[in-house]
Amino acid sequence: MAGVLCCVLLAAGKSSRLGAPKALIEVGNRTLVGWLASRLEATGARIVIVTREEIFSEVRASVGKVPVIVNEDPESGRTGTIQVGIRYFRETIEGDIRVLVVPVDRPGFSDSTLKTISSSIVSSSPSNFGRGGHPLIVCGRDVSRILSSDPDLPLNAIVKSVKVDVEDPHLHLNIDTSEDLNGLSKAIDEL
Repeated sequence: MAGVLCCVLLAAGKSSRLGAPKALIEVGNRTLVGWLASRLEATGARIVIVTREEIFSEVRASVGKVPVIVNEDPESGRTGTIQVGIRYFRETIEGDIRVLVVPVDRPGFSDSTLKTISSSIVSSSPSNFGRGGHPLIVCGRDVSRILSSDPDLPLNAIVKSVKVDVEDPHLHLNIDTSEDLNGLSKAIDEL
């Protein structure tokens, strides 16, 4: 069985290098997290945004009806934030789930890549020029493996995803510094 498609949108990072919350970066007339949530809604997935307490209200206000929850211990690591999202779905959905993991600071995937990865029934991630990217979909036993892992363990140490070659010029866009915001503007114009 494929399982219900769910999406954990990760927005709990500290954003220390950028100096401002990545989730709240302005993208046109929206926030980055709002823009991504809108794109993800088009997949038909059930979405939850996991953020940190300090920006909860602003994130909540910028994403419409998409549920937003808080990772009480965001410093424990990205896997810990994913665990918070998976637990949310395990409490609200009966049966198997497939979990699309979307970091807010990796927004450069195309709609085509999103559709390809979302339709996978095995843990998969896009790859461009031999380098993996996001979003990642986690399926089957890998979902349970994440839940039983230490929250600070890197995801690639837990899940060995199938790499799916895609033609995405902005797949590796990573929003970490103010210089990266120029790349974000260009990517948004082309996505």
